[in-house]
Amino acid sequence: MAYELFYWPGIQGRGEFVRLALEEAGADYVDVARKPRGMDALMALLEGEQIARPPFAPPFLKDGDALIGQTAAILFYLGPRLRLAPRDEAARLWVHQIQLTIADAVGEAHDVHHPISGGLYYEDQKPEALRAAKVFREERIPKFLAWFEAILARNPKGDRHLVGARTTYADLSLFQLIDGLAYAFPHGMKAALKKAPLAAALHAAVAERPRIRAYLASDRRIPFNESGIFRHYPELDG
Repeated sequence: MAYELFYWPGIQGRGEFVRLALEEAGADYVDVARKPRGMDALMALLEGEQIARPPFAPPFLKDGDALIGQTAAILFYLGPRLRLAPRDEAARLWVHQIQLTIADAVGEAHDVHHPISGGLYYEDQKPEALRAAKVFREERIPKFLAWFEAILARNPKGDRHLVGARTTYADLSLFQLIDGLAYAFPHGMKAALKKAPLAAALHAAVAERPRIRAYLASDRRIPFNESGIFRHYPELDG
């Protein structure tokens, strides 16, 4: 049976981290909400009173009877099944820890353009977003990249992977984080990546993986846009 991925159509968002893992593994999956009546199916699972363990919000993944929500939890579930996580438990938990840190960075990136509330339009909080963007560009992005850089440098099995000698879903997710930040803050990220050459090299290496390269060139890859997590507002790029 194909994996069923449920996420909002039209944006990459947090669902993209799951898509990248499925694409890298060559897994059979359906991006449900992009199909006819797909949103009806998504909302039925999200709001259905008959669901004993309903997800809070997309993305969520259906695999037979299993229904898993939250990006990091989905990837923790898929990792061993897609051969994108180590067999060793300690290493597998380390990949999960890295993924949770990536999730923190993603949340902070979103809050740059919605620092007061996700329920307000960006135009309703532009002065606050300008202040948030300055801190994020100058302090938070460098701090996150420095941590990833240190992990890559300390990996005894190779500095092109965060964990071990094989690609894990954490590598794919760091690619997506860097890609999204480079879209949102092209000027700021150009400078930041000069101080994080190993992270930049990982990003480039993931982009050249055959299945990822094919995915990025396909219409399955939704372009970045100003409705998603990573948004390019030139005034926020310094």
